[in-house]
Amino acid sequence: MDIKPIRTKTDYKAALKDIEGLMTARANTQEGERLDVLVTLVEAYERKHFPMELPDPIEAIRFRMESLGLKPKDLQPMIGGLNRVYEVLNYTRPLTLSMIRRLHDGLGIPAECLIKPSQRQVA
Repeated sequence: MDIKPIRTKTDYKAALKDIEGLMTARANTQEGERLDVLVTLVEAYERKHFPMELPDPIEAIRFRMESLGLKPKDLQPMIGGLNRVYEVLNYTRPLTLSMIRRLHDGLGIPAECLIKPSQRQVA
């Protein structure tokens, strides 16, 4: 297996091309192991060269609500009364630490995303 670190855009493109050719490789085969290593290298390169911003916390909550088919009333155990839920979703009330903990535990949203200040938050 002749794999080298991905240091340049050319290396990156070559690794992506190799990955494309290995997408049907079976696990625990030489091709499958090569695919695993290349994917790991590409992920490391992308993390360094194409960092992704964490989403707005309220948008993350809304996205999770939509993907799980939740309604605002379903957030009451995590945020509080229904009017408080709407205040949070409408950016008029910031998330508290206890809300962040409960949203993280209840919806699986990464805490670092929920802690990030919302850019639309009313002061």
